[in-house]
Amino acid sequence: MAAWVLLVLAPVAAAPLQLPWHPQSPPLTPFMPPQPLCDALGTSLPPWDGALRAMLGFASYYGDHMVLQKEPAGAVVWGYGEPGPAVTVVLSGDGGLIIMKKTAEVIGPSRTWTTVLDPMDQGGPYVLMAGQGSQNVTLQDIYFGDVWLCSGQSNMVMTVSQIVNASQELADAARYPYVRVFAAAPARSDVELEDLERINLPWSIPTAENLGNGNFTYFSAVCWLLGRYLYEALRYPVGLVEAAWGGTPIEAWSSPRALQACGLPEDTGSPALSSSISPHQQLSGPQTPSVLWNAMIHPLLNMTLRGIAWYQGEANTLLHTELYNCTFPALIADWRRAFHAGSAGQTELLLPFGFVQLSTYRRQSPDDSFARLRWHQTADLGVVPNARMPSTFMAVAMDLCDERSPYGSVHPRDKQNVAHRLQLGARAVAYGEKDVVFQGPYPTRAILEVTRGLLNLTYSQELVCRQRDTRAFEVCCSSQPSPCSWLPAPVVAVGSRTVTLALAGCRMLVVALRYAWAEWPCEYQSCALYNTQGLPAPPFLLDALPAGETSGHSEPTAGRELLLLPGSWFSPGI
Repeated sequence: MAAWVLLVLAPVAAAPLQLPWHPQSPPLTPFMPPQPLCDALGTSLPPWDGALRAMLGFASYYGDHMVLQKEPAGAVVWGYGEPGPAVTVVLSGDGGLIIMKKTAEVIGPSRTWTTVLDPMDQGGPYVLMAGQGSQNVTLQDIYFGDVWLCSGQSNMVMTVSQIVNASQELADAARYPYVRVFAAAPARSDVELEDLERINLPWSIPTAENLGNGNFTYFSAVCWLLGRYLYEALRYPVGLVEAAWGGTPIEAWSSPRALQACGLPEDTGSPALSSSISPHQQLSGPQTPSVLWNAMIHPLLNMTLRGIAWYQGEANTLLHTELYNCTFPALIADWRRAFHAGSAGQTELLLPFGFVQLSTYRRQSPDDSFARLRWHQTADLGVVPNARMPSTFMAVAMDLCDERSPYGSVHPRDKQNVAHRLQLGARAVAYGEKDVVFQGPYPTRAILEVTRGLLNLTYSQELVCRQRDTRAFEVCCSSQPSPCSWLPAPVVAVGSRTVTLALAGCRMLVVALRYAWAEWPCEYQSCALYNTQGLPAPPFLLDALPAGETSGHSEPTAGRELLLLPGSWFSPGI
């Protein structure tokens, strides 16, 4: 316990920057806590107890070198104190000039105090002090910028030392002293916790050591690269908070409210979740509903955030796959409401939420659970943002396969492209950059040429065809919605925005169309269609309904227009 008290409450000296702060200012001296404290943080730190809470201090995830959310939001600051005198919170400039002063009462049996700082412009460094009576606690080297939370399972947990070009990525860490990192330790709880029980990495300036601590430890490569790319675009501080655990299903990250919205049991001891997993497919992480929400997300709700990045879903190819089109949108909506309420309205209600669509696993799969999960990640609508998932963005990753990954093919090492595609979505959706293309091409129209046995698709963007894969497109030729008889529809021509498919024996009975519907749909960066910016066309499952004949239908080349609708009524017969 003494190690924890010293780390959280004692100020740590740092090489401060001169005000005003500028991105090109000299780099800070990297911060590395003493090794015994690091070990204790990750393995043996006991939960907060009454004795510690009776002392004055900040909550677990406040510390030297941290980034607090900049304007227009106000950053929430909270901690523990003793009943009686009010806690005074003072934000000062590096030279001691007081910027603002707040007071907060210690309330409740948990003896906590909370205040909201006035909105601050980006920059720093600042000093944050909390005082009560004769006690005071000081945090040094504080910056204001954008704070992003990164969560999910093992592909989010993979560290910078595990990805392609790792040595160069780690060497580059020192060039980004204003991208600060924090990692919660894996923890589970049957009840909602007020604060984190353990921390793997306190707020730190990035170094090769803390970005590549060890396999599947810290720091998340996807999270780090996303933050780094955002910093390069924004040119102001970015704070990254990792809270992830490998081998975990979405149910463990969902609150009881979110699970109830999808008809799932709230009872943490219910066997309903584990009963759908066969013995040879057991997941490595906790599967019990809400235990990670309780221990790793609920404690963070007071934090003011700018956005969330999520990489999860592999576990749900084994568990409640068909409910993911409910559980994922429900988690997003629930987290947004919870972070908005927990931050006293400072975190926006439509908090930008980015996610990675599943990559690949096996070349030959006994089922299409990966393809179905990818579709359900979009709430069965194919692209995001959409009506069920507003203010979201998606990085397509099905073309980033890595059969030779030493961590298993389910863990591709190319996280640079994943993060690049994520940051395009963040810039477009979260930051409103109108000229940023962040989605791949998607079909908007279909014309069936019955006499020639062709299907002409029109796309939303200019196309680049990298591979004429005969199985990339498939059509359903059955008159019955379930089961479907899927046949390949080879690509015979690709125009600027059009694709022509050969239908072979399926002319009058086209009822559905799907693209890249496979666990391993293509080789590395070689799926069939991309846009001119290099973003892959996402997979889809579309119902094709007659919309009436086109004008000039008596001509030999005429066709019948088909309405392309997301595979809703048809999807049970996938």
